[in-house]
Amino acid sequence: MKKVVFIRHGQSEWNLANRFTGWEDVDLSEQGVKEAQEAGRKIKEAGIHFDVLYTSVLKRAIKTAHIVLEETDQLFVPEYKSWRLNERHYGALQGLNKAETAEKYGDEQVHIWRRSYDVLPPLLEGADYDKLKEDPRYASVDQRQLPQAESLEVTLKRTLPYWDDAIAPALLDDKTVLVAAHGNSLRSLVKYLDNLSKEEVLNLEIPTGSPLVYELNDDLTVSKKYYL
Repeated sequence: MKKVVFIRHGQSEWNLANRFTGWEDVDLSEQGVKEAQEAGRKIKEAGIHFDVLYTSVLKRAIKTAHIVLEETDQLFVPEYKSWRLNERHYGALQGLNKAETAEKYGDEQVHIWRRSYDVLPPLLEGADYDKLKEDPRYASVDQRQLPQAESLEVTLKRTLPYWDDAIAPALLDDKTVLVAAHGNSLRSLVKYLDNLSKEEVLNLEIPTGSPLVYELNDDLTVSKKYYL
């Protein structure tokens, strides 16, 4: 039985502050560190041993992965980072307080931006977008692929090639895989694995710091899934 464990990073400082985060490189909060440590203890108690780690290029996911591996005495596990596992890009909303944004644009509009499947938030433009293009994390990425904003649908189109090109081949090679990423990048992968409709995925929540285990058949169809 092939196995992959998904974990959304622990609470970040901007989760705590109720701000749109997206691709902003925000650190874990104190609570987020504790969540990652608890996740590691659960994985150790379950006796899961990893062969490879895949994570994003954002430190809240990277640090979560390292804390989990430290708690399980597996810091030696090879790791690979990719922008394709980043959180959904919230465009010009990034950094804004969610409650204040709702006061400005209305609850209904903000709900559409946050929870619809295929509606883009306002685009990141000007100097803010230039800053993204100059970020060394994305130096090797074709700038035409760097988003100004993403819906969940666009996020799925970004993450799925990494599943096909990196994660799935590792699983087919009988490696046990840890994927430490973000709420929406993981929602997109869960949508794919569980064959959810676009309506069903809108109700899907991935809690911070909670290991989600998939046991997969040889053809990578789902045999069993559960939270630790």
